[in-house]
Order: sequence, then C-alpha cells, then structure tokens
Amino acid sequence: QVQLVESGGGLVQAGGSLRLSCTTSGRASSDYVMGWFRQGPGKEREFVGAINWSGDNIYYVDFVKGRFIISRDNAKNTVYLQMNSLKPEDTAVYYCAARFGRSTLVPTTSSGYNYWGQGTQVTVSS
Repeated sequence: QVQLVESGGGLVQAGGSLRLSCTTSGRASSDYVMGWFRQGPGKEREFVGAINWSGDNIYYVDFVKGRFIISRDNAKNTVYLQMNSLKPEDTAVYYCAARFGRSTLVPTTSSGYNYWGQGTQVTVSS
C-alpha cells in the first residue's frame, strides 16, 4: 500500500511556471511507475505523462511536450511535474498516480494505476 500527496498547485498567470510534487509514503517510490493526470472544469480526467521507476523512460502527451517535464527523486520518494509556459487551458486539478512494479513501460490510462493522490488545483489566468 502506498499513499500519495500532491503539492505545489496554485494560481499563476499565463506564461508562468509551477512545479508540482507528489510524495509517496508507505512504500519506496522506486517500486512504482508514477503518472500525472488532470481534470479540467467540466472535462474528463486526462493523462498528462508518466515516468518509470528508474526515470529512464518518460512519456508525455502531445499537448504538454516541450512545456512540462516529469522527473523523480527516489531518495526523497518524490515525483515532480515542472510546468512551464502555462496556458489558461492547463487549468485543472492535477493528480499523481502510482502503479506497482519496476516496469520500463508506463501506462497511459487511468485504469493502469492502482493508487491516487487527492489532487492539487492549478489555475492559469489569462
């Protein structure tokens, strides 16, 4: 069992940056693939990107490529989502998720993850 806690959300102007953190407890984060999802107002939850347990395989969806960076520090049991050049359409609740296993592959759908954080609100003003 693992618990996930996101932090770092807030209000930022368009073009600005935020860094979200997801800290795990209960088990070493190095045992998990970690994913980021988001859910905007009136929208379904969507996949943003994911990182495998060692950090040598990172996947991004097209709409964040070149703007968002996922990284992890297993010594700190923390995964990061650095968000740059933010746009109003990036406004959403951002969730981190975990899937147990030291796989190279990373799931890209919600059903691929077993554990979820509570989410952190990101609001981008125009």
